[in-house]
Amino acid sequence: MGHRAGNDEVLDIPDLWDDSPYALRDYVEDTPPTPELIAELEAELGGYRLPRSYVALMRTHNGGIPNRAFFPLPGAASADEATGVAVNGMYGIGRTKPNSLGGEFGSRFWIEEWEYPDLGVYFADTPSAGHDMLAFDYRACGRIGEPTVVHVDQEDDFRVTLLAEGFTAFVRGLVEWRGRARAGTQP
Repeated sequence: MGHRAGNDEVLDIPDLWDDSPYALRDYVEDTPPTPELIAELEAELGGYRLPRSYVALMRTHNGGIPNRAFFPLPGAASADEATGVAVNGMYGIGRTKPNSLGGEFGSRFWIEEWEYPDLGVYFADTPSAGHDMLAFDYRACGRIGEPTVVHVDQEDDFRVTLLAEGFTAFVRGLVEWRGRARAGTQP
């Protein structure tokens, strides 16, 4: 499912993305990120180094709506009975799409406008229209370490829940979400 290319793990997951018109309009950047753009955005985002596996994935498909869009929390007997987090879309590395790291509704927007905790980089949203988000959490590893993936729930006093030890584990843990009619339908 993945291999190493230099220091970057390349996630190779068939049919990961749903390239609906909505996804292409609001999430998918038109070009892969350049090293210069990555460095600029990392500086703008507070000096957080983006996870290498995330950067590698964005070089192959820069943002979008995943077909498998549900991350079950541990302890469920099956995906149908699971409690977990639904993913609306993952932000690309860029500035041109509203839902990209540097876009109109990018990571800094959630910290500055919605007062989400500044624990790292908000990289994915949910169908709740901003009432919960997914973030790379750098609190334990520092700004240049490999962050964990967490769910931050604005409705529950910004409660932070660990989802995965890293981005690769997060993406590999995504399953089909039966609660959504079709992956590209606008919320």
